Amino acid sequence: MAQKPSIPKGTRDFNPAEVAKRNFIFDRIKTEFKKFGFQPIETPSFENSDTLMGKYGEEGDRLIFKILNSGDFLKKVDNEAYENRDSLKITSSISEKALRYDLTVPFARYVVQHQNEIDFPFKRYQIQPVWRADRPQKGRFREFFQCDADVVGSKSLWQEVEFVQLYDVVFSALKLEGVTIKINNRKVLSGFAEVIGEKDKLIDFTVALDKLDKIGEEGVKKEMLEKGISENAIEKIQPIFSLKGSFTEKIAGIKEILSSSETGKEGIKELEFIEKAIVEMPLKTAKLDLDVTLARGLNYYTGAIFEVSAPENVKMGSIGGGGRYDDLTGIFGLKDMSGVGISFGLDRIYLVLEELDLFPTAVTQNTKALFINFGDKEALYALKAVNKLRSESVIAELFPDAAKMKKQMNYANKREIPFVILAGEEEMEAEKFTLKNMKTGEQQKLDFADLVNVLG
Repeated sequence: MAQKPSIPKGTRDFNPAEVAKRNFIFDRIKTEFKKFGFQPIETPSFENSDTLMGKYGEEGDRLIFKILNSGDFLKKVDNEAYENRDSLKITSSISEKALRYDLTVPFARYVVQHQNEIDFPFKRYQIQPVWRADRPQKGRFREFFQCDADVVGSKSLWQEVEFVQLYDVVFSALKLEGVTIKINNRKVLSGFAEVIGEKDKLIDFTVALDKLDKIGEEGVKKEMLEKGISENAIEKIQPIFSLKGSFTEKIAGIKEILSSSETGKEGIKELEFIEKAIVEMPLKTAKLDLDVTLARGLNYYTGAIFEVSAPENVKMGSIGGGGRYDDLTGIFGLKDMSGVGISFGLDRIYLVLEELDLFPTAVTQNTKALFINFGDKEALYALKAVNKLRSESVIAELFPDAAKMKKQMNYANKREIPFVILAGEEEMEAEKFTLKNMKTGEQQKLDFADLVNVLG
């Protein structure tokens, strides 16, 4: 007996209704991207390994899916490395390509490779799948779509302001009201590390701080102590653990802490600029909030850091994020190319819209009318009408086989097709059609013009 087929963990099949809902999200986001002047690009699903490796930190490198070289991939393997089970050396010999881990690094490669063809500042958007060898769980998959928008070639903070607005208009268009756009600044985090005299432990400090909402204040302090940050240093930034209030009140709080840090004060100025601009141009449905514990993307973010959380009544991780990077293209030799970008977590957005029942009922566009098949002569008459209806933007189809009436009617019911059209000898002679409403059972004989009026 043949084994039942399956798909790899962390991947999914999508049925027609799910695809329609996903396309609904794509279309809404693309519409707003275009309004903001972003242009679409696409990059290959796999890159050369050296393009990706070393760009995401040690943990990221482990999650990159490697592609075996074609042919005899063991041919170039060093015998000593093979005998010693040295996986790092073996991998570089047997795999020269890898599936892309995100869209950011391939975008940096694209900008460097095509720099002579691009007009800067360059605003691009990209919606494509990425792959990560992660542990699958709710809202986290091994294959998923990313949706990025970036601007490279400008240091202007007006770009950050526009990205806050972009998040707001996209979620408003999706009717997903009440999201929180959290913002922080890498310079503020660097300022904290500077003030406590732990500049060399910036990553350890911020990684621990970023876990505040998960492990609490005591858990964060414990992790900091384990990383070698002294109790005296932790006491100096004690106020950030209880930072509350409005954006302005939080800014006032961190100004005191960072009064001796020039880097920190620069970060505060940038945050104030963005917040003041948004006050002048209020958001539609989202809320902008300062979160000084936010520390995502520290391997490449140098200024603003963004993260979007779902409405409070939904338990879900972040549904978007991004930030400013001053030299991302520098990893490929193009220095001083500042950029800023954001990403939408499409799969999580889908789950949130599903949970809150926010997908419009019309999003899964279904066949409006099914013509019953009585035989070849009648089918030809019906198909001519089908073609005319389609030209009038009515979704119609002919049942392909002259099967029993009950089977064809059951098919229409199972697919929730609202109308069935009967066209037998009597209808053909009168050049009419019998339209049956599958909900009410009501039937009426119509000519083609009236049929279009009812179905259109």
